[in-house]
Amino acid sequence: MVELTSPCLVVLVGPAGSGKSTWAAAHLPGNVVSADALRALVGEGEHDLRASADAFAILDRAVEVRLRRGLTTVIDSLGSDAARRATWRDVAAAAGVPCVAILFDVPPAQVRRQNRSRPDRVPDTVLRRQLAEWPRLRAEVVAEPFAAIHDAGSDVGGDAVALVPPALASPRPPPAATAAAAAATARQGEPRRHDLRFGLQLPRFTWAGGAVELGERLRVIAAGAEEAGFDSLWVMDHFRQIPQVGPAWEDMPESWTTLAYLAACTSRVRLGTLVSGITYRNVAHLGKIVATLDVLSGGRAECGIGLGWFEEEHRAYGWPFPSRAQRYALLADALELLPRLWGPGGKPFDGRVLHVPDTSCYPRPLQAHIPILVGGSGERRTLRLVAEHADACNLFGEPDVVAHKVGVLREHCAAVGRDPQEVSVSHLGTVLVGHDAVHVAALVDATRPPRMSAERHARAVHAGTVAQHVARVARYVEAGVDHVIVSLVDVAEPGALARYGAVISACRTMVTT
Repeated sequence: MVELTSPCLVVLVGPAGSGKSTWAAAHLPGNVVSADALRALVGEGEHDLRASADAFAILDRAVEVRLRRGLTTVIDSLGSDAARRATWRDVAAAAGVPCVAILFDVPPAQVRRQNRSRPDRVPDTVLRRQLAEWPRLRAEVVAEPFAAIHDAGSDVGGDAVALVPPALASPRPPPAATAAAAAATARQGEPRRHDLRFGLQLPRFTWAGGAVELGERLRVIAAGAEEAGFDSLWVMDHFRQIPQVGPAWEDMPESWTTLAYLAACTSRVRLGTLVSGITYRNVAHLGKIVATLDVLSGGRAECGIGLGWFEEEHRAYGWPFPSRAQRYALLADALELLPRLWGPGGKPFDGRVLHVPDTSCYPRPLQAHIPILVGGSGERRTLRLVAEHADACNLFGEPDVVAHKVGVLREHCAAVGRDPQEVSVSHLGTVLVGHDAVHVAALVDATRPPRMSAERHARAVHAGTVAQHVARVARYVEAGVDHVIVSLVDVAEPGALARYGAVISACRTMVTT
């Protein structure tokens, strides 16, 4: 298996007749920019060398545009010009994508045979010169700073090619060793006060059967999540679907009511919103809702809150949408008020913008302390509030981004005199998991939206195998995450929860061994 990070720039290097065009057509059709085809376009045929300058000018422009649009691109040429290869690496670097070389180290007799079968064969004198120069060219390319170099070998249709999202690309060493190393790093570094946990988020409810079957499908998914080993279930707190996920008219059940139903469908998983906008409800009322859920679930409630951002939703429901500064003041007050509501007594609360004359709340939560998670990763104010008041934060982004945010959180903790190990760090991401590369490709095709390419969809949903997702979790653990929360694209389909259950089982085995 040749694994290529998606998107990337692929430079094919080899003599004429070595199988470059055949390889590209077999493995990455639709991604190829061909020097021969462009010579035929602007000249008198594929081998019109007088048209080469114009053809390569078009090729370079096409490569630049495709990379800017996030499209994997294959350059089908001899690849023999060192200056051009350097330029292509620079263009890839400017676009933030890796540049990979594929070498076609094919026996000369096979090259000659394949050349003879071509309709427009390369003259023997030209081919002899290319074959004579091949050992030098190959050594030259191997010494150049490509992100990776693969050898296509003589069987150009042999090894399968997989385009893999960056977070799932195989590390060096292999995935299992990387996961074990990350677990060892976690054990040997700062002491961890949070075991590695896994959560399932349900952002969409567009399952077969519609509203009539919604309750039963939720029950089946919740039971499957517990069986698969998930530790928590989360729903978004929105009253209409958000534009990043789907159209506004999608079914969107009320979050805390849904969590109460899920509490009755489960016995172990913890339950929370990811996250409740602080502007959606009277904060004291929110505290009452959370306390009730905690009692009815047997002490399994988690309170996720955030600044609130969806102005259109506020307008649709006739709610005021305060300024960002006012919402931060409201969030800061809520972080102080909620624990007081859930604690003993009923003394009044007077905050920056909130004034509650009586903070009594009965029945009291069963938990001595309901964890409060803050969504958002603003470095100056949000993470500061987490350090001052919250039990957890939820972050987004690739592992390097998360590691940076965790570093900022630790700085805030130090500034307020708090042990950063007291704060759990979760990460939310959308995933699609298959048994092997062929299965992953089939799942991508089955779930991708109309008019979206398979490659772009695979990147968006982090489509990969169980082993690749184990390695992905390891990278986040190394970045400081202890609660991995995923949204499974095909969560209602048979086997989807069990496949991620295999990821959970493998990760826990590595952490404990």
